[in-house]
Amino acid sequence: MVDGESESTKFGVPPAAGKTTSGVDILLGDPKKAVIKLSIPIIVAMSVQTIYTLVDTFWVAGLGADALAALGFSFPFFFIQMALTNGLGIGGGAAISRMIGARDKKGADNVAVHTLVLMAIIIVIFTVLSLAYVEDLFRYSGAGQTTELGVAYARVIFASSAIFFFTSVANAIIRAEGDSKRAMNSMLLGSVLNIILDPIFIYTFGLGVAGAALATVISVAASGALMAYWFFVKKDTYVSFEFHAFSFDKVILKDIFRVGVPASVQQVALAMTALIMNLIIVAVSNTDGVAVYSTGWRVATIAVAPLIGISSAVVSIAGAAFGERNFKKAREALVYGTGIGFLVEAVIGAGIYLFAPQIAAVFTQAEAASHIAPELTRLLKIMTIFYPSVAFGMLSASFFQGAGKGTSALIATLLRSLVMTPLFAVLFAYEFEWGLPGVWWGLVAGTVTGSVITFVWAQVYLRCMIKAGEAGGKC
Repeated sequence: MVDGESESTKFGVPPAAGKTTSGVDILLGDPKKAVIKLSIPIIVAMSVQTIYTLVDTFWVAGLGADALAALGFSFPFFFIQMALTNGLGIGGGAAISRMIGARDKKGADNVAVHTLVLMAIIIVIFTVLSLAYVEDLFRYSGAGQTTELGVAYARVIFASSAIFFFTSVANAIIRAEGDSKRAMNSMLLGSVLNIILDPIFIYTFGLGVAGAALATVISVAASGALMAYWFFVKKDTYVSFEFHAFSFDKVILKDIFRVGVPASVQQVALAMTALIMNLIIVAVSNTDGVAVYSTGWRVATIAVAPLIGISSAVVSIAGAAFGERNFKKAREALVYGTGIGFLVEAVIGAGIYLFAPQIAAVFTQAEAASHIAPELTRLLKIMTIFYPSVAFGMLSASFFQGAGKGTSALIATLLRSLVMTPLFAVLFAYEFEWGLPGVWWGLVAGTVTGSVITFVWAQVYLRCMIKAGEAGGKC
């Protein structure tokens, strides 16, 4: 590359009009390089973030199996909160990336402002409803004796909804403009701070599970404050925010909603899957089974951290590629990202399988939780098949989101998580009479089947778009 030549120019694409950044050049350049450059910082951040999740689980495990189960019952409700904010962030971020691909700086700014205004409206509605019905949510989810602990945790999280919403949406906007390094820095700040605060709030201050929630809130707030400084004080991001004389634009709302709403529903569906799985587990076993499931799932979060980083990159790259109407570039990013994700997850899965007993021992050191160690070990080993297979589904769904096909991503997720996973879990647990291990195998079977279907669907759609683009028609 000659001096002064950007990645976008090198690959035959004119640079973005007006203000530009290194992140924008990455988005508009070589898709394989973009996958790596945008993924690695997010993978690092997600890895540290999931490590803090494991540390959080470790400290809570010291309170006993009931405390672990309470977190397990809290997870679906916390996930619903995150589903709304992540959905909005994905919808707004994908639209921003498409504007960048179309060289429309003013349009990208307008999308960013619309995203934050929509966020403020959702915060008010969600906070009021969640705090009003928090006890009923746990009572009807089968939490039983762990209800009080679960409510104590959830109240702190729900009362701080504004912090979680802003931090997540702001991070999505930064990633959408290709600035994954700063997205990483903000996430690292919150994660490291949470690791430090957890034992202090849980044990030193004697706040128990509520202390774990409070430590999380303070840490996320620090991350959000850093991004607010970049946006509104330093003002050195690609997108700019001008709120004066704001009025909703129907075209922009439609662009955000056509990905954001399905993405929110998609993640709510994942939360509903967790609720359904909890009910199935309690029916097959007891609340100890939920403690095993929630702990195993937290281990899974660190295992799939690379996929989350790659999928974040694929959303932005696909969005920019579709903004350029460069469908071959979008396909190259998806196929390359999926291949890298599969290989990385296969290695991680093998490592977890080999060290499953040791990993389980870390979370069952407390006498009150030691009896779940054998079942947790079994779950960890079974889920090693889950990790590489989920690469096909997760990255294909991310591609659909970047392309503005949010409904397609939603249908694929509903098929995989809300239909196939519970169906296989019930089939294996009851029809095959495998009991609790059948639930674990059902989780794997549903994920493998749904992920393969989603990947094939994405390839068929891309082939159609490429042919239509070459012929000057429509898919």
